[in-house]
Amino acid sequence: MRPTGRLHLGHLVGALSNWSKLQDQYDCIFSVADWHALMGEYENASRMTEYSFEMVLDWLACGIDPKRAIIFIQSQIPAHLELQMIFSCLTPLGWLERNPTYKEQLREITSRDIQTYAFLGYPVLQAADILLYKAQAVPVGEDQLPHIELAREIARRFNFLYKTELFQDCDAILTPTPRLLGLDGRKMSKSYENAINLSDSEEIVREKISKMFTDPKRLRLKDPGHPDQCNVYSYYQIFASEQTSAVHEWCTAAAKGCTECKGILADRMISVLRPIQERRQAYASKPDVVKDILKEGQQKAQAIASETMQQVREAVFKHEL
Repeated sequence: MRPTGRLHLGHLVGALSNWSKLQDQYDCIFSVADWHALMGEYENASRMTEYSFEMVLDWLACGIDPKRAIIFIQSQIPAHLELQMIFSCLTPLGWLERNPTYKEQLREITSRDIQTYAFLGYPVLQAADILLYKAQAVPVGEDQLPHIELAREIARRFNFLYKTELFQDCDAILTPTPRLLGLDGRKMSKSYENAINLSDSEEIVREKISKMFTDPKRLRLKDPGHPDQCNVYSYYQIFASEQTSAVHEWCTAAAKGCTECKGILADRMISVLRPIQERRQAYASKPDVVKDILKEGQQKAQAIASETMQQVREAVFKHEL
């Protein structure tokens, strides 16, 4: 995950809840992808260290367990860039230029100049991230599937060129995730400032929810509502599913107004975030403990990466450099 700002509810329902469960099934490695963040935020990278630390606090608070998983910062393992360099030599330019994710982001991202060599090669570094640890599976959203397929192609090309079976195909883990829109009905994004952050105070949560767009067809208090067309109702469906029947009934019967409805949702969201924030504060009060977790994770990741790179050098150069 890229450290580009505070984590929000979208990260919780889209990734972190799933990551926590994956620890029961797999040996997990979680990387703070600061090199990836730099590719898009190189013009304003002064807070990257702060964002990295804050993100790890959120991970720990949401159930990522350093006793069951490896947690580390990508840039602290030089082998990521070394393997990327080797992969860059054998990756045809056309593979990258045809990447649908790259072309989509060129169209959508207009606030930053991302027409750079590094951004074009983003999937090559991602392949290095995966193959350096010989990962068998990677949890991703559907938009990242082309990147996983490219990692497979790079692995196969490496094996073919250097007559080895060093790298195996990795699978994508696609987990259905709730569709959570931003508070304004658009895609949830820090750049839109339309998200509830995991670290937001109760006052901020209430203020943000009070400004949420509701049913545009309900103009007066006595008008019946249309919950299926209301973004507030979609939040109930994800975070208070046991209340959805009651919410649907009072909305369609005009038994409660939108302001009251949003107040009840705010109470629920605060109760959802409270245990996360309490765990977060416990770790934040002991920064040395978090630094030790990252140091231990770095050492474990480095051990795996060093072994892989020794095998890579032997395959490419026929001896270890």
